Amino acid sequence: MLARKVFRHCHLVKTGLESTYMNPQSFSGPGVELSEESGLASIVFDAADRTPGRPSLGGSEQSELLTCLEVAERVRSLASALVEAGVDVGERVAVLGRTGLDWVVLDLAVLAIGGVLVPVYPTSSPAQIRHMVDDSGSTRFAAESEFDAGRLVDAGATMVWSFETVSRWSRSRSRTDPNERIAAVRRDDLAMIVYTSGTTGPAKGCMLSHRNMFAAAANTVVRTGDMFGGKGEDQAVTALGLPLAHVFGQTILYATLYGGSATHLLPGIPETVAALSHIKPTFLALVPYALEKIRKAARLHLASGAEEAAVSDGLALLRSGKQASTAVPSQPVLDMLGGRLRSVISGGASLDDSTAGFYAGFGVDILNCYGMTESATAVTVNEPQTNRIGTVGRPIPGTTVAIAPDGEVLVRGSNVTRGYWGAAANRSPVDADGWLYTGDIGELDEGYLRITGRKKEILVTSGGKNVAPTPLEDRIRLHPLVSNAIVLGDGRAFVAALITLGPAAVGLGDDLVHAELQVAVDDANSLVSRAESIREFRVLTDDFTVDSGLLTPSLKLKRASIEARFNTEIADIYNMASPRTLR
Repeated sequence: MLARKVFRHCHLVKTGLESTYMNPQSFSGPGVELSEESGLASIVFDAADRTPGRPSLGGSEQSELLTCLEVAERVRSLASALVEAGVDVGERVAVLGRTGLDWVVLDLAVLAIGGVLVPVYPTSSPAQIRHMVDDSGSTRFAAESEFDAGRLVDAGATMVWSFETVSRWSRSRSRTDPNERIAAVRRDDLAMIVYTSGTTGPAKGCMLSHRNMFAAAANTVVRTGDMFGGKGEDQAVTALGLPLAHVFGQTILYATLYGGSATHLLPGIPETVAALSHIKPTFLALVPYALEKIRKAARLHLASGAEEAAVSDGLALLRSGKQASTAVPSQPVLDMLGGRLRSVISGGASLDDSTAGFYAGFGVDILNCYGMTESATAVTVNEPQTNRIGTVGRPIPGTTVAIAPDGEVLVRGSNVTRGYWGAAANRSPVDADGWLYTGDIGELDEGYLRITGRKKEILVTSGGKNVAPTPLEDRIRLHPLVSNAIVLGDGRAFVAALITLGPAAVGLGDDLVHAELQVAVDDANSLVSRAESIREFRVLTDDFTVDSGLLTPSLKLKRASIEARFNTEIADIYNMASPRTLR
């Protein structure tokens, strides 16, 4: 085994923060750093040395988790097989599949020998897969299924390893000693090329080093206290169904490995939700979309008025500064969540405050966080003891957040990318002083960051009113009949919306649907001034999906694509003063 020091405490020096350049900053002190002579996979080898028998990772088909020692042995065996297969230092390995144990072991083994991981979204279109393969220059490939392997071959792959082959290699006895390759990996070596969601064009390949990923994961653990840790019966337990093609999933994965969680790996969010009752997690990491779906499903188990009471009580609790765990949980909702859930890290998009209140009313803290691919997903996160509703928390240790004169959120730290790969290499989001320009608009309140909009997504009506569409969209989506919504109004006389329907609307009459959607719109409008409120809406017969090219793989709206697809409906809104009609 490799026994060596994996991390050290790094005292960062704040420079370039003069008030003439930046508005107030928030800095949460020195962070934990990966040692210069180590790579990201050292987390696993170090855990095997320190706590060999601790439960660590398992797939959906396993009743018992692999121990830290067993995980390290599988990673080492697969690393040996990859060296034998000729995988070179810096060679790009594209992986297409759903979250699972084989994916994670391959992830670790590639990084352990100095390879570069290129995660590919399972929901990607053929054109997107080809772009990622071509742009990254990937020369090795792995896929979960024959179907996925075929998609990689269609994109230019010459040979694709199956996850079944990967699993067999990881269980075989090592023939080639990989120690020399493992020891040669350094923290500033390139670890991953993660492709951004691409809401406005071809996805950009973001370069993330071993240092970037470690800083984001380890300091998320530090910021959230004992959420990821514990021993014996008190060991933290989680279910991870976030896609590993998204940096949020990768960062949470490495946070669980660093913190010492018992982690059940599930193929996706639906499988994760279904498994909660028997996994009995103590914490989760989810996207707002999943939290909204669970909230809607919970309504079936609640008495009339119970949801509204939970939201009201939860918001009062959060606004008083108390932890949600002080609430009296509802047994049906608690059972849905496994009975032990106390905290959920929510990231990837904004979350309506009422949903945070709903969970708080049942004893679960929703910890909003903030980040982006270019910061290895972690910039700020709330923590259970100091959770502040309406914010995305304080910077993780080792990270500085500043607000530019125009309100843009700027970030600097060891988690920040060195730039983009391939076709986007000349479009660095980081300036000469190391500041990452996020494109988000925000403000700092006693060190807590509040995101108020996005520079490119702020709508400016023809009357000059700035409108942030996301809070309106978040609130409309909470209605049980709604699947999705997009708010319009840039350069137009008033704000409007396009709404898609969920399964609960099937079979209902047009008048009833219209009346219910008006309730949803009125509820959203209660958040804003009259000038920012939605005046008109249209109902679409087609939903926004990844396959249709209207959502990114991480379920963000592709606004330009949606507006182009439904230009007739939009023209009808703004060219006619007729009553709303269902389409």
